[in-house]
Amino acid sequence: MTLQFSPKMPANAGEEMRAVRLPADHPQVKTGKIGVLLVNLGTPDGTSYWPMRRYLREFLSDKRVIEWPKALWYPILYGIVLMTRPKKSGKAYEEIWNKELDESPLRTITRNQSDKLTQQMGTQSGRLMIDWAMRYGTPSIRSRLEHLKAEGCDRILIFPLYPQYAAATTATVNDEVCRALLEMRWQPAIRTVPPYHDDPVYIEALSQSVEQHLAGLDFEPDVILTSYHGIPQSYFKKGDPYHCQCMKTTRLMRERLGMDKEKLRVTFQSRFGPEEWLQPYTDKTVEALGKGGVKNIAVMNPGFVADCLETLEEIAGEAGEIFHEAGGDNFTHIPCLNDSDLGMAVLEAVVRRELSGWL
Repeated sequence: MTLQFSPKMPANAGEEMRAVRLPADHPQVKTGKIGVLLVNLGTPDGTSYWPMRRYLREFLSDKRVIEWPKALWYPILYGIVLMTRPKKSGKAYEEIWNKELDESPLRTITRNQSDKLTQQMGTQSGRLMIDWAMRYGTPSIRSRLEHLKAEGCDRILIFPLYPQYAAATTATVNDEVCRALLEMRWQPAIRTVPPYHDDPVYIEALSQSVEQHLAGLDFEPDVILTSYHGIPQSYFKKGDPYHCQCMKTTRLMRERLGMDKEKLRVTFQSRFGPEEWLQPYTDKTVEALGKGGVKNIAVMNPGFVADCLETLEEIAGEAGEIFHEAGGDNFTHIPCLNDSDLGMAVLEAVVRRELSGWL
Protein backbone atom coordinates (compact mmCIF):
# COMPACT_ATOMS: atom_id res chain seq x y z
CA MET A 1 0.00 0.00 0.00
CA THR A 2 1.27 3.46 -0.91
CA LEU A 3 0.50 6.32 1.46
CA GLN A 4 -0.50 9.59 -0.19
CA PHE A 5 0.42 12.71 1.81
CA SER A 6 -1.85 15.65 1.13
CA PRO A 7 -0.53 19.22 1.53
CA LYS A 8 -3.43 19.72 3.93
CA MET A 9 -2.23 16.99 6.30
CA PRO A 10 -0.88 18.26 9.64
CA ALA A 11 2.88 18.56 10.03
CA ASN A 12 2.94 15.73 12.58
CA ALA A 13 0.80 13.35 10.48
CA GLY A 14 3.73 11.03 9.78
CA GLU A 15 4.56 10.81 13.48
CA GLU A 16 0.94 10.03 14.35
CA MET A 17 0.77 7.20 11.79
CA ARG A 18 4.01 5.68 13.08
CA ALA A 19 2.59 5.75 16.59
CA VAL A 20 -0.50 3.85 15.44
CA ARG A 21 1.64 0.98 14.15
CA LEU A 22 3.60 0.55 17.40
CA PRO A 23 2.69 -2.33 19.73
CA ALA A 24 0.67 -1.35 22.78
CA ASP A 25 3.56 -2.09 25.14
CA HIS A 26 6.13 -0.16 23.08
CA PRO A 27 7.88 2.62 25.05
CA GLN A 28 7.07 6.16 23.94
CA VAL A 29 9.59 7.49 21.45
CA LYS A 30 9.59 11.15 20.40
CA THR A 31 10.52 11.73 16.76
CA GLY A 32 9.81 14.02 13.85
CA LYS A 33 11.20 17.30 15.21
CA ILE A 34 14.00 19.49 13.89
CA GLY A 35 16.57 21.09 16.18
CA VAL A 36 18.86 24.09 15.80
CA LEU A 37 21.84 24.36 18.15
CA LEU A 38 23.64 27.71 18.36
CA VAL A 39 27.20 27.21 19.64
CA ASN A 40 29.61 29.89 20.82
CA LEU A 41 33.13 29.58 22.19
CA GLY A 42 32.55 29.28 25.91
CA THR A 43 32.61 30.93 29.27
CA PRO A 44 33.71 30.21 32.83
CA ASP A 45 30.98 29.71 35.42
CA GLY A 46 32.61 32.21 37.74
CA THR A 47 35.59 34.56 38.07
CA SER A 48 37.35 32.87 40.99
CA TYR A 49 40.38 30.61 40.60
CA TRP A 50 38.78 27.16 40.23
CA PRO A 51 36.01 28.00 37.75
CA MET A 52 38.57 29.90 35.69
CA ARG A 53 41.04 27.01 35.87
CA ARG A 54 38.43 24.46 34.74
CA TYR A 55 37.47 26.61 31.80
CA LEU A 56 41.04 27.40 30.74
CA ARG A 57 42.11 23.76 31.11
CA GLU A 58 39.35 22.58 28.76
CA PHE A 59 40.00 25.40 26.29
CA LEU A 60 43.79 25.27 26.21
CA SER A 61 44.03 21.47 26.11
CA ASP A 62 42.08 21.37 22.82
CA LYS A 63 44.43 20.22 20.05
CA ARG A 64 42.67 22.54 17.60
CA VAL A 65 43.49 25.56 19.77
CA ILE A 66 47.08 24.70 20.68
CA GLU A 67 48.61 22.45 18.03
CA TRP A 68 51.89 21.85 19.82
CA PRO A 69 52.76 18.22 20.78
CA LYS A 70 51.38 17.32 24.21
CA ALA A 71 54.87 16.42 25.43
CA LEU A 72 55.91 20.01 24.81
CA TRP A 73 52.69 21.87 25.67
CA TYR A 74 51.31 20.05 28.72
CA PRO A 75 54.27 20.78 31.05
CA ILE A 76 53.81 24.47 30.18
CA LEU A 77 50.03 24.31 30.50
CA TYR A 78 49.93 22.50 33.86
CA GLY A 79 53.21 23.79 35.26
CA ILE A 80 52.86 27.48 34.42
CA VAL A 81 49.70 28.60 32.60
CA LEU A 82 47.08 26.98 34.84
CA MET A 83 48.96 28.12 37.93
CA THR A 84 49.03 31.81 36.98
CA ARG A 85 46.52 32.64 34.26
CA PRO A 86 43.24 31.82 36.12
CA LYS A 87 43.79 34.66 38.58
CA LYS A 88 44.75 37.14 35.85
CA SER A 89 41.85 36.10 33.59
CA GLY A 90 39.46 36.16 36.54
CA LYS A 91 40.26 39.82 37.20
CA ALA A 92 39.65 40.64 33.54
CA TYR A 93 36.30 38.84 33.58
CA GLU A 94 35.28 40.71 36.73
CA GLU A 95 35.47 43.99 34.78
CA ILE A 96 32.82 42.87 32.29
CA TRP A 97 30.84 40.35 34.39
CA ASN A 98 27.03 40.54 34.32
CA LYS A 99 26.57 41.09 38.06
CA GLU A 100 22.77 40.96 37.91
CA LEU A 101 22.67 37.44 36.45
CA ASP A 102 26.09 36.39 37.81
CA GLU A 103 27.36 35.27 34.43
CA SER A 104 29.52 36.46 31.55
CA PRO A 105 28.02 38.70 28.84
CA LEU A 106 28.68 35.95 26.30
CA ARG A 107 26.34 33.57 28.12
CA THR A 108 23.66 36.27 28.49
CA ILE A 109 23.79 37.28 24.84
CA THR A 110 23.93 33.74 23.43
CA ARG A 111 20.87 32.72 25.47
CA ASN A 112 19.06 35.85 24.28
CA GLN A 113 19.94 35.01 20.68
CA SER A 114 18.42 31.55 21.10
CA ASP A 115 15.27 32.91 22.74
CA LYS A 116 14.78 35.66 20.15
CA LEU A 117 15.36 33.29 17.26
CA THR A 118 12.64 31.06 18.69
CA GLN A 119 10.29 34.04 18.83
CA GLN A 120 11.11 35.06 15.26
CA MET A 121 10.83 31.63 13.67
CA GLY A 122 8.19 30.11 15.91
CA THR A 123 7.93 26.40 16.57
CA GLN A 124 6.66 25.56 13.06
CA SER A 125 3.60 23.76 14.46
CA GLY A 126 5.68 22.12 17.15
CA ARG A 127 8.32 20.78 14.79
CA LEU A 128 11.18 23.22 15.50
CA MET A 129 13.32 23.52 18.63
CA ILE A 130 16.12 26.09 19.02
CA ASP A 131 18.74 25.70 21.75
CA TRP A 132 22.24 26.95 22.58
CA ALA A 133 25.51 25.58 23.93
CA MET A 134 29.13 26.43 24.57
CA ARG A 135 32.12 24.60 23.14
CA TYR A 136 33.97 25.04 26.44
CA GLY A 137 32.16 25.26 29.75
CA THR A 138 28.41 24.95 30.25
CA PRO A 139 25.94 24.17 28.84
CA SER A 140 28.00 21.66 26.87
CA ILE A 141 27.38 20.63 23.28
CA ARG A 142 26.90 17.03 24.36
CA SER A 143 24.25 17.85 26.94
CA ARG A 144 22.18 19.96 24.55
CA LEU A 145 22.43 17.44 21.72
CA GLU A 146 21.17 14.75 24.09
CA HIS A 147 18.34 17.05 25.18
CA LEU A 148 17.27 17.81 21.61
CA LYS A 149 17.38 14.14 20.69
CA ALA A 150 15.33 13.19 23.75
CA GLU A 151 12.72 15.77 22.75
CA GLY A 152 12.31 14.11 19.37
CA CYS A 153 14.73 16.02 17.15
CA ASP A 154 15.98 13.49 14.64
CA ARG A 155 17.39 16.26 12.43
CA ILE A 156 19.67 18.88 13.99
CA LEU A 157 21.36 21.93 12.47
CA ILE A 158 24.62 22.85 14.23
CA PHE A 159 25.37 26.57 14.01
CA PRO A 160 28.94 27.46 15.10
CA LEU A 161 28.61 31.20 15.71
CA TYR A 162 31.70 32.17 13.70
CA PRO A 163 31.21 34.05 10.40
CA GLN A 164 34.78 33.24 9.33
CA TYR A 165 35.95 29.62 9.42
CA ALA A 166 38.97 28.63 11.50
CA ALA A 167 40.06 25.19 12.63
CA ALA A 168 40.34 26.53 16.18
CA THR A 169 36.70 27.67 16.21
CA THR A 170 34.29 26.15 13.70
CA ALA A 171 36.18 22.86 13.32
CA THR A 172 36.45 22.23 17.03
CA VAL A 173 32.67 22.66 17.41
CA ASN A 174 32.16 20.04 14.72
CA ASP A 175 34.75 17.80 16.39
CA GLU A 176 32.82 17.89 19.65
CA VAL A 177 29.53 17.17 17.90
CA CYS A 178 31.08 14.09 16.29
CA ARG A 179 32.47 12.90 19.62
CA ALA A 180 28.98 13.10 21.10
CA LEU A 181 27.51 11.20 18.15
CA LEU A 182 30.03 8.40 18.65
CA GLU A 183 28.25 7.45 21.88
CA MET A 184 24.70 7.64 20.52
CA ARG A 185 22.91 4.44 19.55
CA TRP A 186 20.28 6.34 17.54
CA GLN A 187 21.98 9.32 15.96
CA PRO A 188 20.11 12.31 14.58
CA ALA A 189 20.85 13.52 11.06
CA ILE A 190 23.27 16.44 11.29
CA ARG A 191 23.89 19.55 9.22
CA THR A 192 26.48 22.22 10.03
CA VAL A 193 26.36 25.87 9.03
CA PRO A 194 29.19 26.86 6.65
CA PRO A 195 31.08 30.17 6.93
CA TYR A 196 28.98 33.21 6.08
CA HIS A 197 31.75 35.82 5.96
CA ASP A 198 30.52 37.17 2.63
CA ASP A 199 26.78 36.73 3.10
CA PRO A 200 25.03 39.92 1.86
CA VAL A 201 22.74 39.97 4.94
CA TYR A 202 25.78 39.79 7.24
CA ILE A 203 27.70 42.50 5.36
CA GLU A 204 24.66 44.77 5.34
CA ALA A 205 24.09 44.29 9.09
CA LEU A 206 27.73 45.11 9.90
CA SER A 207 27.65 48.17 7.66
CA GLN A 208 24.42 49.46 9.14
CA SER A 209 25.80 48.94 12.66
CA VAL A 210 28.77 51.16 11.72
CA GLU A 211 26.52 53.85 10.27
CA GLN A 212 24.19 53.84 13.26
CA HIS A 213 27.05 54.00 15.77
CA LEU A 214 28.88 56.80 13.97
CA ALA A 215 25.66 58.82 13.71
CA GLY A 216 25.53 58.94 17.51
CA LEU A 217 29.08 60.27 17.99
CA ASP A 218 30.15 63.87 18.40
CA PHE A 219 33.33 63.22 16.39
CA GLU A 220 34.25 61.62 13.08
CA PRO A 221 36.76 58.73 13.30
CA ASP A 222 39.82 59.25 11.12
CA VAL A 223 40.36 55.49 11.03
CA ILE A 224 38.08 52.49 11.71
CA LEU A 225 39.74 49.19 12.58
CA THR A 226 38.03 45.87 11.93
CA SER A 227 39.76 43.79 14.59
CA TYR A 228 39.53 40.00 14.25
CA HIS A 229 40.72 37.35 16.68
CA GLY A 230 44.14 36.23 15.53
CA ILE A 231 45.54 32.77 14.80
CA PRO A 232 49.19 31.71 14.62
CA GLN A 233 50.85 32.24 11.26
CA SER A 234 51.67 28.53 11.21
CA TYR A 235 47.97 27.66 11.13
CA PHE A 236 47.46 29.96 8.15
CA LYS A 237 50.41 28.40 6.34
CA LYS A 238 48.92 24.94 6.86
CA GLY A 239 45.88 26.00 4.84
CA ASP A 240 43.46 27.60 7.30
CA PRO A 241 41.19 29.93 5.25
CA TYR A 242 40.52 32.28 8.17
CA HIS A 243 42.80 35.15 7.11
CA CYS A 244 41.36 35.26 3.59
CA GLN A 245 37.79 35.26 4.86
CA CYS A 246 38.49 38.10 7.31
CA MET A 247 40.04 40.16 4.53
CA LYS A 248 37.02 39.54 2.29
CA THR A 249 34.55 40.58 4.99
CA THR A 250 36.28 43.94 5.43
CA ARG A 251 36.69 44.44 1.67
CA LEU A 252 32.95 43.95 1.17
CA MET A 253 32.26 46.38 4.02
CA ARG A 254 34.51 48.97 2.37
CA GLU A 255 32.55 48.62 -0.85
CA ARG A 256 29.24 48.94 0.96
CA LEU A 257 30.32 51.92 3.10
CA GLY A 258 32.28 53.70 0.37
CA MET A 259 35.53 53.71 2.37
CA ASP A 260 39.11 53.08 1.26
CA LYS A 261 41.85 50.91 2.80
CA GLU A 262 43.20 53.79 4.85
CA LYS A 263 39.82 54.53 6.44
CA LEU A 264 38.67 50.94 7.12
CA ARG A 265 41.59 48.68 8.06
CA VAL A 266 42.11 45.06 9.16
CA THR A 267 43.97 44.12 12.36
CA PHE A 268 44.24 40.99 14.53
CA GLN A 269 44.07 40.72 18.31
CA SER A 270 44.33 38.31 21.26
CA ARG A 271 47.66 36.67 20.44
CA PHE A 272 48.94 34.12 22.93
CA GLY A 273 52.34 32.51 23.41
CA PRO A 274 55.68 33.03 21.63
CA GLU A 275 54.57 32.22 18.05
CA GLU A 276 54.14 34.84 15.37
CA TRP A 277 50.43 35.49 14.76
CA LEU A 278 48.49 37.13 11.95
CA GLN A 279 49.44 40.78 11.55
CA PRO A 280 49.06 43.71 11.85
CA TYR A 281 48.37 43.43 15.58
CA THR A 282 45.50 45.52 16.90
CA ASP A 283 47.26 46.83 20.01
CA LYS A 284 50.40 47.83 18.09
CA THR A 285 48.32 49.51 15.39
CA VAL A 286 46.28 51.49 17.91
CA GLU A 287 49.48 52.66 19.60
CA ALA A 288 51.10 53.61 16.29
CA LEU A 289 48.04 55.58 15.21
CA GLY A 290 48.06 57.57 18.44
CA LYS A 291 51.77 58.29 18.24
CA GLY A 292 51.42 59.13 14.56
CA GLY A 293 49.02 62.00 15.19
CA VAL A 294 45.69 60.30 14.49
CA LYS A 295 43.25 61.77 17.00
CA ASN A 296 40.01 59.88 16.48
CA ILE A 297 39.50 56.15 15.89
CA ALA A 298 36.80 53.48 16.13
CA VAL A 299 37.30 49.74 16.52
CA MET A 300 34.80 47.00 15.72
CA ASN A 301 34.91 43.18 15.85
CA PRO A 302 33.16 41.66 12.81
CA GLY A 303 34.28 38.13 13.64
CA PHE A 304 32.53 38.08 17.02
CA VAL A 305 28.79 37.40 16.99
CA ALA A 306 28.50 38.48 20.63
CA ASP A 307 30.44 40.86 22.84
CA CYS A 308 32.73 39.03 25.25
CA LEU A 309 36.02 39.36 27.13
CA GLU A 310 37.98 39.90 23.91
CA THR A 311 35.77 42.77 22.75
CA LEU A 312 34.70 44.44 25.99
CA GLU A 313 37.85 44.17 28.08
CA GLU A 314 40.58 43.85 25.45
CA ILE A 315 39.22 46.34 22.89
CA ALA A 316 36.72 48.69 24.56
CA GLY A 317 38.95 48.80 27.66
CA GLU A 318 42.63 48.11 26.96
CA ALA A 319 42.82 49.34 23.37
CA GLY A 320 41.15 52.59 24.37
CA GLU A 321 43.70 53.13 27.12
CA ILE A 322 46.57 52.40 24.74
CA PHE A 323 45.27 54.93 22.23
CA HIS A 324 44.81 57.70 24.78
CA GLU A 325 48.24 57.08 26.34
CA ALA A 326 49.78 57.28 22.86
CA GLY A 327 48.30 60.73 22.28
CA GLY A 328 44.89 60.03 20.77
CA ASP A 329 41.83 62.03 21.75
CA ASN A 330 38.66 60.10 20.92
CA PHE A 331 38.23 56.33 20.92
CA THR A 332 35.02 54.37 20.46
CA HIS A 333 34.20 50.68 20.31
CA ILE A 334 31.42 49.68 17.92
CA PRO A 335 29.48 46.85 19.64
CA CYS A 336 29.06 43.43 18.08
CA LEU A 337 25.73 42.65 16.43
CA ASN A 338 24.72 40.68 19.54
CA ASP A 339 20.96 40.12 19.87
CA SER A 340 20.09 43.41 18.15
CA ASP A 341 17.55 43.49 15.34
CA LEU A 342 20.42 43.57 12.84
CA GLY A 343 22.17 40.64 14.49
CA MET A 344 19.01 38.56 14.73
CA ALA A 345 18.22 39.21 11.07
CA VAL A 346 21.56 37.62 10.17
CA LEU A 347 21.04 34.55 12.36
CA GLU A 348 17.52 34.01 11.07
CA ALA A 349 18.56 34.37 7.42
CA VAL A 350 21.37 31.82 7.83
CA VAL A 351 19.21 29.34 9.74
CA ARG A 352 16.31 29.53 7.28
CA ARG A 353 18.69 28.97 4.37
CA GLU A 354 20.42 25.99 5.98
CA LEU A 355 17.13 24.38 7.02
CA SER A 356 15.94 24.39 3.41
CA GLY A 357 14.43 21.01 2.60
CA TRP A 358 13.87 20.19 6.25
CA LEU A 359 11.28 22.88 6.90
